[in-house]
Amino acid sequence: MKLTALLPMKGHSERVPNKNMRPFADRPLYHRVAETLEKSTLIDSIIINTDSKIIAADAIMHFPKVRIHERPAELRGDFVAMNDIINYDINLLPNEYFLQTHSTNPLLTVETVNEAILKFEALISDFDSLFSVTMIQTRLYWESGIAVNHDPSVLLRTQDLPPIFEENSNIYIFSRKAFIEAGNKRIGLNPQMFVMNKLETVDIDEEEDFIFAEALFQLRKNGK
Repeated sequence: MKLTALLPMKGHSERVPNKNMRPFADRPLYHRVAETLEKSTLIDSIIINTDSKIIAADAIMHFPKVRIHERPAELRGDFVAMNDIINYDINLLPNEYFLQTHSTNPLLTVETVNEAILKFEALISDFDSLFSVTMIQTRLYWESGIAVNHDPSVLLRTQDLPPIFEENSNIYIFSRKAFIEAGNKRIGLNPQMFVMNKLETVDIDEEEDFIFAEALFQLRKNGK
């Protein structure tokens, strides 16, 4: 199974200015995940849907698998749903299977991407899609102070608590058919969860995330 990777990105970023082109360990941030997708032999092309001519020109220059979809005016701005952008992209493509990730996932490795694709392929008769998660085993509370996943009167060790899984926005795999049947949504009607190592799952939304992810990247680069 060969997939088309969808890597949408905007030129504008509200919380971390110029995020996608900002240097991350001496390369633009988006290069890190683009390099990962480029290295995967299970991905045959990468679609970058963008409103930025700078990003488009840079991507074509550096990544042979990349093709650009210029984002139409009606899909520009900070409040457009990602599923709407995905719907636009897959309607321009003949492919059946897709993997979507974000430029803000610089710690995602090719080994993890390939593992997720192979898991999706192996269980395709049982599940229509896959999304990556981070397992959490800690005491959680609602804003009201009510416990979410434990009884405060019974202090179980955190490792004995029932796990809760956080959607970490690193990997979504789905077929065209599953996307349509779910009402144009990347998580299908019968999805499987793919648990990832926490050290790969940083999604850069805030300045603190950028600093944290870059520090982890440098540690990994130095073999630590």
